[in-house]
Amino acid sequence: MSLADLPASALSDLIARRAVSCREVMEAVLDRIEAVNPGLNAIVALRPRAALLAEAEAADRAPRAGWLHGLPLAVKDLAATAGIETTWGSPLFRGFVPEADDLLPARLRAAGAILIGKTNAPEFGLGSHTFNEVWGTTRNPYDPARSAGGSSGGAAAALAARLVPVADGSDMMGSLRNPAAFCNVYGFRPTFGLVPADPEGDTFLHQLATDGPMGRTVEDVARLLEVIAGPDPRVPHGIAPEPYAEGLDVEPAGTRIGWLGDWGGAMPVEPGILAACEAALAVLAGRGCAVEPVAPPFPAEALWESWTTLRSWAVAARLAALHADPAKRARLKPEAVWEIERGLALSAIAVHEASVIRSRWYARLAELFGRFDALALPAAQVWPFPAEWRWPEAVAGRAMDSYHRWMEVVVPVSLAGLPCLALPAGFGAEGLPTGLQLFGPRGADRRILQLGQAYHRCTDWPGQRPPP
Repeated sequence: MSLADLPASALSDLIARRAVSCREVMEAVLDRIEAVNPGLNAIVALRPRAALLAEAEAADRAPRAGWLHGLPLAVKDLAATAGIETTWGSPLFRGFVPEADDLLPARLRAAGAILIGKTNAPEFGLGSHTFNEVWGTTRNPYDPARSAGGSSGGAAAALAARLVPVADGSDMMGSLRNPAAFCNVYGFRPTFGLVPADPEGDTFLHQLATDGPMGRTVEDVARLLEVIAGPDPRVPHGIAPEPYAEGLDVEPAGTRIGWLGDWGGAMPVEPGILAACEAALAVLAGRGCAVEPVAPPFPAEALWESWTTLRSWAVAARLAALHADPAKRARLKPEAVWEIERGLALSAIAVHEASVIRSRWYARLAELFGRFDALALPAAQVWPFPAEWRWPEAVAGRAMDSYHRWMEVVVPVSLAGLPCLALPAGFGAEGLPTGLQLFGPRGADRRILQLGQAYHRCTDWPGQRPPP
């Protein structure tokens, strides 16, 4: 077994005990990237090997900085990283090398990580399929003809292929959860505010997106969350973190889980996915959890109306300046132009009404969490689809009316800003992975991770590696 095969917690322990050197770990990871990444395109903007080995040797001589000391990590290409090309997947930023880190990569470096490059993402994170004009398409390690999902598709593919031991991602509309499902790894969307955004532009109004951790084990997810979580005094809505990896092994017996399925048929799901999710829930039932089907608790179309309004408003607020320049607008992907123009056309009252729907949904969830400790949904409505598609135009025979309607199943969590773990749920008839969302009330991050750990102890789906 190569050192590159080990999860981050195991590598961190080996380095701390000086059983292996940071250089040895770096060599193993770079060798794996050299052998596997050309067929997947998960890691982009890779730094020179000599520079990375020199940095690893320096880490061997330096005092231990933190849990990530000496571990090679690649940051999602939606965060600025000092000295490493950062493009947001857009040709408008091709060749741009920031002088300073955004908050998340700064926290990774402070904990001892060696940043080797970036993980690929769709342009500005729009769309749950990772392709762009700068770096190209990221492919699924379990079938390179298929999508790795997105927008954290590069991170998920890199994890599954053992190109990195643990990874960061971000999630507005399932961007930590869909690629986790497509690539047979774990993705955790934390309670909104637990992992702060950078203090740029508006920091009060837009509460849809958050950064979060991904890993091949729940322990790695919990430990990385400890690194990236914690309030920034410059940003509102902050939440104090907990010791998420401590006490992770808790008996789940008696936990009440509500299964929302396909929302009473409102959300089309490809054949086999619901059965895989129900089998995953049966694992938890076998550990003493009480799993109960739940009727649709809120009109799905109202949630979609609220979501599409608030999302377009947020995207337009972020990208309107690029759209205002005709030359730059011509280089934006069509999905970005569509979102921006929808957002620019919105009235203040339309945004308010969308927020009222969101508020009603949050109140309804409070009632549900009086009955249940956690709720469950599929993490994706489709199996990994052909990599040459832009997006699935139909799901289970139902036409999709937008580039992101096929990911509607992630909206109930995103609207409410709740903690949600995407669990691997096994493989379908064609050998492709899928996943399950397990989510709880605001602030229940630790409890959801504990449930995930109980599940992982029984399954370890990520242990079923993709073909070499």
